[in-house]
Amino acid sequence: MSEYDYEALGLVAGLEIHQQLDTATKLFCACPTERREPEESVRTFSRYLHPTKSELGELDQAAVEESRVDREFEYLAFDTTCLVEEDDEPPHRIDDEALDVALQIATLLDMSAVDQAHVMRKIVVDGSNTSGFQRTALVGQDGEIETSEGPVGVEDLLLEEESAGRVGETDDGVRYSLDRLGIPLVEIGTKPDIHSPDQAHEAAERIGMLLRSTGAVKRGLGTIRQDVNVSIAEGARVEIKGVQALDQIDEIVRNEVGRQVELLDIAETLDDRDASVGDPRDVTDVFADTDSGVIRSALDSGGRVEAVPLFGFDGLVGHEIQPDRRLGTELSDHAKRHGAGGIFHTDELPAYGVTGAEVEALCDAVDAGPDDAVAIVADDPETADLAVDAAAERAETAIEGVPEETRDATPEATTRYLRPLPGAARMYPETDVPPVELDVVDVETPELLTEKAERYRSDYGLDAGLAEQVAYGHHMPLFEESVEAGVDATFAAGVLEGTLTELSRDDVAVDRLTDDHLLAVLELVEAGDLAKEGVDEVLVTLAGDPSLTAEEAIEAAGLSGVSESEVRDAVTDVIERNADQVEREGMGAFSALMGECMGALRGKADGEIVSDVLREEIGKRA
Repeated sequence: MSEYDYEALGLVAGLEIHQQLDTATKLFCACPTERREPEESVRTFSRYLHPTKSELGELDQAAVEESRVDREFEYLAFDTTCLVEEDDEPPHRIDDEALDVALQIATLLDMSAVDQAHVMRKIVVDGSNTSGFQRTALVGQDGEIETSEGPVGVEDLLLEEESAGRVGETDDGVRYSLDRLGIPLVEIGTKPDIHSPDQAHEAAERIGMLLRSTGAVKRGLGTIRQDVNVSIAEGARVEIKGVQALDQIDEIVRNEVGRQVELLDIAETLDDRDASVGDPRDVTDVFADTDSGVIRSALDSGGRVEAVPLFGFDGLVGHEIQPDRRLGTELSDHAKRHGAGGIFHTDELPAYGVTGAEVEALCDAVDAGPDDAVAIVADDPETADLAVDAAAERAETAIEGVPEETRDATPEATTRYLRPLPGAARMYPETDVPPVELDVVDVETPELLTEKAERYRSDYGLDAGLAEQVAYGHHMPLFEESVEAGVDATFAAGVLEGTLTELSRDDVAVDRLTDDHLLAVLELVEAGDLAKEGVDEVLVTLAGDPSLTAEEAIEAAGLSGVSESEVRDAVTDVIERNADQVEREGMGAFSALMGECMGALRGKADGEIVSDVLREEIGKRA
């Protein structure tokens, strides 16, 4: 998709960053925050959820739409699951550790902390919370971060409970795992001060760096999620949920701007054509003898075919508005939200087993002419009715332009319809958790990762790239601990950021290595009890059997230290095998023989010792 003049289009964007905190317990109970595998669950239970009214008696439209699909939600419970997580006991007092981390983050974002944290309930009926709502509390307001394109305001910082993890679908609904439910989570919302895709990426990167600087956030896939709010002057505000990868943010913004531009062009064409959407009709008779597998299957199961005429839409339903996504895909997304598998439309027919004769009969049945399009849904009667109505409603909004809505990010950096934008009616006070007084006087501001990388460069002599790798890496605390224990900084950084990565690429299970393993290996090298050349083999041995100590792994790998006399014997043997080369080249043979010597000693001796002995022995024969 081509680059746009974002200033001319009036691009306005904002971010919502959701980051799990690495605390000992969950936000409103004493359960641990470690993730579990679904097969570790010990039992299941089910819930049906329905929207409730706000204090003003209003219903949130996003929750209403979610509840139109009647689904059973099944939950996997573990040996650590408590009654709070099951919504069978009131929540406990908000976790102090999580509050402390949230206040640190507020300080890093230059925010003003509120005097009291009041917990609110946010209605969520998609099954991701057993109670039907998510608990959230405002902690800070009015912050700011800097970007190369100007400052970006940070509107609010919320501390809330993470949702349950979706692990699959059942015949009657959705299955969730409770291990994730209740993990403390901060939500950081920027002001709409972002005006380009690159600035959106830079702002998210900056906030991510500040979060990791606390040393108290979880790392890994799914622990941080970015939502992006995007609009252009003639378009509408669209909230894009669940951008997993930071590198996708700028592309997501570009694609959303492109989608809104294309939708506006479609709306202009539809206006010129005086387009309209007709009433849905039952066209089952048209397909009574069809060979289309999808339609045939629906009819054989007692279903029917519903069609909606789209007057003036010819050629536009198949128009691409995002990479590999068309206006027809938008209609299909809405139909799918009501249980249908999707839609067919005449811009793509005949195809999928639907014949030209059937298309002609379909158009006749709904009074569609050559300038019109028709969308159809084949499913059970109730689903077909709901789905075709949803597709028709989306077609109506296409005439108007760009609808305000919440969309879901895809792995391809495009988006699909999720639900209407939520409103204020989804929030109301939590009466089971008392307000908490916040005290920012004793909040310690952590060293930023950018500052840490500079310190590693200046104090330890690491090159800029390696210093940044260590500062931003998972093993940063271990690096600092090892250097404090006397391990050479460059060597420690090389093992933690280089050796482990290389072993992982060779399918060594480095995730089985504990910090104790790694620190012990580094210290043994520093003490001279293990040659640097033997580190790889010892780590491979430990990864294969994590019950071993580092000393036991050295023994098991056959890398117990050798004496200088044994080194000299091995070097002499290599020289004697290559006597002609030594006589001919003298010290010029050093490099080739050094490799052979190290191979003969198999990492049992330090390379510097081997090098010294080899030079000495070559010198005797030169």
